[in-house]
Amino acid sequence: MSLFLLLIIVAIVLGIIGVAVHGLFYLLLIGVVVLLADLAYGAMRFHRGGRRHRLLH
Repeated sequence: MSLFLLLIIVAIVLGIIGVAVHGLFYLLLIGVVVLLADLAYGAMRFHRGGRRHRLLH
C-alpha cells in the first residue's frame, strides 16, 4: 500500500513540475505514465487480493 501511495505522490509532483516549469513538459508525460502504471498495479493487486483469503465452511 505504501508503494502505491508513494508512486501517486511522485506522479503528482512530476506533473506539477512539468506544468509549472517552462520546457519540462516531458516531466508531465512521465508523471502521467507513472500514474497510469500505478493505477494498473493497484487494480491488479486489488483484484488478486479477494481470492487469496478464503474462509473455510
